[in-house]
Amino acid sequence: MAAVPQMTVEAFSLLIQDRTPHFILDIREIHEVETSRLHNAVHIPMAFCLAQQSDIPREIPVVVYCRSGARSSAIVSALMTKYGFTNLFSLSGGMTEWCRVIDPTTEVG
Repeated sequence: MAAVPQMTVEAFSLLIQDRTPHFILDIREIHEVETSRLHNAVHIPMAFCLAQQSDIPREIPVVVYCRSGARSSAIVSALMTKYGFTNLFSLSGGMTEWCRVIDPTTEVG
């Protein structure tokens, strides 16, 4: 199995600051999203990602995140394997790392 493409929170922060076209996919559960959410993220819970894969763009980078990066890595791998996505990145460390490194004022959720 090929390695899952990862994006560090630092690189992701620069992507947002540079206004590079991108899509942010939050795959956490509803109760997690109610606590916190990253900049303009679209919420599709992990259980629905494969069924809703047609809602995920293929022409721009897509950064997928969860709480720690484990679920997002699994979904990125599944979408790449089953549907041939080539533009997906799992956010390394997820919301936990984002809150620790980039925005300590945000609750992890």
